[in-house]
Amino acid sequence: MSDPSRPARTAAVIPAAGRGVRLGPGTPKALRTLGGTPMLVHAVRAMAASRAVSLIVVVAPPDGAAEVGRLLDEHPLAERTDLVVVPGGQTRQESVQLGLAALPDTIEVVLVHDAARPLVPADTVDAVVAAVRAGAPAVVPALPLADTVKQVEPQPPGTPEPVVGTPERALLRAVQTPQGFDLATLRKAHDTVVEGEGATDDAGLVERLGSPVVVVPGHEEAFKVTRPLDLVLAEAVLARRRATDGYV
Repeated sequence: MSDPSRPARTAAVIPAAGRGVRLGPGTPKALRTLGGTPMLVHAVRAMAASRAVSLIVVVAPPDGAAEVGRLLDEHPLAERTDLVVVPGGQTRQESVQLGLAALPDTIEVVLVHDAARPLVPADTVDAVVAAVRAGAPAVVPALPLADTVKQVEPQPPGTPEPVVGTPERALLRAVQTPQGFDLATLRKAHDTVVEGEGATDDAGLVERLGSPVVVVPGHEEAFKVTRPLDLVLAEAVLARRRATDGYV
């Protein structure tokens, strides 16, 4: 970990190379507009809103890095935050690895953030960074579950699925991003664990190493925009922010 006498320099990696098929065909999900501005721009601004983040690496579709770079140039950040765009890979893990490879040696803490979570508040970002700086090798923001969860035996689509268990809801959390890491730990996890080996997020890769992962409180506005209904909700949240907080 870093020298406790000085703050660790923090970067955010935003993988945005996916197509987002659940929002329908056409424009990649990260480039869909929210309040007239691409979701990716909102996600980048959300990371830059934390004064802890000094560098943001956006991982673009392999054939779209130049387009994404031009898009972000149209929405400049404050001078204190550097921005880099790199082409991504064929899978999310490949894209995150390419983002990590673009980080300079001066970075010690890294956040990995979903471009499809455009409205995460700066306080949540700060809480994740603070927990990593305090010594946790991996940190995830998360919320308690509101719904009862059932474990089922999967069946073909459209077929009733038998329930095989009801996990205790009080022990479960719905995980969000940004997820924060000691950079050396996350690089080791990506170099060691193959995508799909029981891990569905970056924290899961670290878990597979046997390293501890801790949870900090998430925020209800850090939801993932995956379905058309999510986009409606995001528009409503954005409209409230613009009306009450002067959000742009």
